[in-house]
Amino acid sequence: MLTRELDRELFESYSDDIPLILKRVYAARSVSESQLSMALPGLLKPSFDQLNIALDLLEKGILEDRRILIVGDFDADGATASAVAIKALRLMGAKHVDFLVPNRFKHGYGLSPEIVQEAKTDKDPNLIITVDNGISSNEGAALARSLGIDVIITDHHLPPKVLPEANSIINPNLRGCDFPSKNLAGVGVCFYLFSALKTHLAGKGYFDAHNIQIPDLRELLDLVALGTVADVVKLDQNNRILVNEGIKRIRQKLCSKGILAILELTKRPIETLQASDLGFTVAPRINAAGRLSDISQGIRCLLSEDMNDARRYAQTLEEFNIKRREEQTRMQDEALAIVEGQTIDESQFAIVLYDESWHEGIVGIVAGKLKETYQCPCAVFAKSGSALKGSIRSIPDVHIKDLLDLVDRDNPGLIDKFGGHAMAAGLALPPESFESFSEAFSEAIKKHLEGKKPIIELMTDGELEASEITLKNAELLRSASPWGQGFEEPIFYGDFELIDQKIVGEKHLKCTLKLVGASSIFEGIAFFQGKLETKQVKVAYKLNVNSFRGNESLQLMIESIAAQ
Repeated sequence: MLTRELDRELFESYSDDIPLILKRVYAARSVSESQLSMALPGLLKPSFDQLNIALDLLEKGILEDRRILIVGDFDADGATASAVAIKALRLMGAKHVDFLVPNRFKHGYGLSPEIVQEAKTDKDPNLIITVDNGISSNEGAALARSLGIDVIITDHHLPPKVLPEANSIINPNLRGCDFPSKNLAGVGVCFYLFSALKTHLAGKGYFDAHNIQIPDLRELLDLVALGTVADVVKLDQNNRILVNEGIKRIRQKLCSKGILAILELTKRPIETLQASDLGFTVAPRINAAGRLSDISQGIRCLLSEDMNDARRYAQTLEEFNIKRREEQTRMQDEALAIVEGQTIDESQFAIVLYDESWHEGIVGIVAGKLKETYQCPCAVFAKSGSALKGSIRSIPDVHIKDLLDLVDRDNPGLIDKFGGHAMAAGLALPPESFESFSEAFSEAIKKHLEGKKPIIELMTDGELEASEITLKNAELLRSASPWGQGFEEPIFYGDFELIDQKIVGEKHLKCTLKLVGASSIFEGIAFFQGKLETKQVKVAYKLNVNSFRGNESLQLMIESIAAQ
């Protein structure tokens, strides 16, 4: 267990009205006081390459009643981005807006030639706007342009060396783009584009001329918050503002009826909603549709204007999620059995698995679980037509997109296609390349790490005195949210005496703890943890506000518990 280093100079610089525990947490994350503001006016201004081209195309599309087609992605980021684009365009007077999302089993990822051809046949668009995809869709963009379809790509994934020949590409990670934050999710990029469009049209007198009320795009921030949290992007100040504002709107029920319906179905209290509720409750149900069938169900849920319709979609998503959990459990058990049957030694720097019975929509989740268990990059593959489709989840020391670039460069023809981020990537292989890829992948990681496996330890914010383990401090930390990637929720640790313990819900440990050296007694819960034989334990925990029947109490959310 490691303790974050405190920036003492930063700690001393905070004003006196910041509580001590928050000073400590902020200083350990190197966040200045000016970076703590989450006021909406603090959002960065749009400054993307090729933005003006996109705005002119969109203006033309609206004024000329062109058929505009949104092509999204089959995850929660893509679904929310699709909903944002559709809602924004309709608010601005566009009359012919539709969406199409690739089916992962039929079309593959992104603006593929297959999805372009289907779009041309079924929708006949004049303009395609990709959201959360497209930066690697060279063939699809070329086909669309050859068919007379204009293309605007909005994406946040890392760009390849050769960019698609779209009319305009909006991506903060384009080389030379001076937008200060490179951490926007796909839905964030989409929101920025349409925010800029509103300003562009207003400046030309469009809304007055057409008797259209100037849209309040804050109405879309609930969707932006959901997609940003779901995609686990870094919560820099800009993203924290977007998420915070979106959560505020959800708490006030000024949000998508689809989100309300999912929260209602899962019995999550809306008034105290946290970013984690979006990440662990709402997003998985949206994602489940894309993993097992068609994310269109999730998009329609988010677009619902009628609460009864939203509830019906939410129920469908819940059924998908139940099936997803069942399939995930099976695949995880089988994957763990394979790994446990192997010899995991110092020479193995990655885990690469394949089974022809596995579901390609769930391999990413399984890869993530394996990564957490074995603390090394994990790639899990399933059969998809004549190819193998895989998902990789990585560790902080290995930028997986850059590493795949290296493997592809050193082994031409080994990988059919790939794309992704620092911590996650997707790829396709010919089946006959699986063993060669496994070897090349593991060897590249070993070389990158210079033959030394990183020791990954839980990062904490140190110990708390008994007087600091309070409901008040739990409330202060809750008020400082949203927490997430790059702005992690504080974890503390301490030595405790295990006073009492019992299993609840068949697999979770509920316990009573006494801090060593103090008389204070605390209630705690550890998920997926069995009973312990010892009385003296070292515990890593979060301070949590437990709400039950209108009463609030302190509860320690235990991240790890082990004998001293």
